Amino acid sequence: MIKTTRASAVIVSEDFAPFPLALLRTPNPYFAFAKALELFYRAPQPEPGIHPTAIVHPTAKLGAHVRVGAYTIVAAECEIGDHVTIYPHCMIYPNVRIGAHTIIHSHVTIRENTIIGAHVIIHNGARIGTDGFGYARDPEGRWYKIPQAGRVIIHDWVEIGANTTIDRAAIGETLIASHVKIDNLVQIGHGSKVGENSLLCAQVGLAGSTEIGRNVMLAGQVGVAGHLRIGDNVIATAQTGIPSSVEANRVVSGYPAIENTLWRRASVLFARLPEMYRLLREMRQRLERLEQRSE
Repeated sequence: MIKTTRASAVIVSEDFAPFPLALLRTPNPYFAFAKALELFYRAPQPEPGIHPTAIVHPTAKLGAHVRVGAYTIVAAECEIGDHVTIYPHCMIYPNVRIGAHTIIHSHVTIRENTIIGAHVIIHNGARIGTDGFGYARDPEGRWYKIPQAGRVIIHDWVEIGANTTIDRAAIGETLIASHVKIDNLVQIGHGSKVGENSLLCAQVGLAGSTEIGRNVMLAGQVGVAGHLRIGDNVIATAQTGIPSSVEANRVVSGYPAIENTLWRRASVLFARLPEMYRLLREMRQRLERLEQRSE
């Protein structure tokens, strides 16, 4: 690709082979690329101040240089930190706390008693603090709603993708630690905990009371059953189903989740299973014929 580029310079790793083009060598090219983009791109900013159509309850406390977009509602007893941006059509329920420099994009709902740290980014349509999925059978066998009396706590430098949902706990807290990055369309069940610097890709689902360690990577469409512990530094490849706890520092794949190296060897055989079964059946038929002749 570098042979056909029209760029004047290319960011490459330190061991990249010499090439007749300006090469910007760095031990971490992708990170350098991200920093370079910041020099050329600035996200659009909404109008400063409180839009005339926004509704801010008199008991809400707003810090300095807060932006609140059109038709957004900030309910009673909320605390909004300095330099927070809330885009149009957001709903901030009562007693929510939002830290400084946080950005909340349009059509986000943040339910009551949620605590959000500083420098958090929440993308369009996310729902934070919705009711956890909890029901008990009544004496007639019908489902009876368990009150979801807990809350969601999101620490600093977290990013939450579009249309992701994070449910509040029945009792206690659903916790997202600092520097966690969550993709679009992720479901985090009530009472779950996600450890620092973990990465949850699109369509990941965590059932209730799941505990995710530090530096965990869950690729797209990974599903984790409830009341499990996923250890630090675990990697689960795409579409892995995890029905039991996983020890730290493992790479798992498939359903039920097994070591990635074993899964890769097994997956090669899947397409050959019909042929292997046919050969096995033919061998069995031959053995039966031989046994009949010997009799």
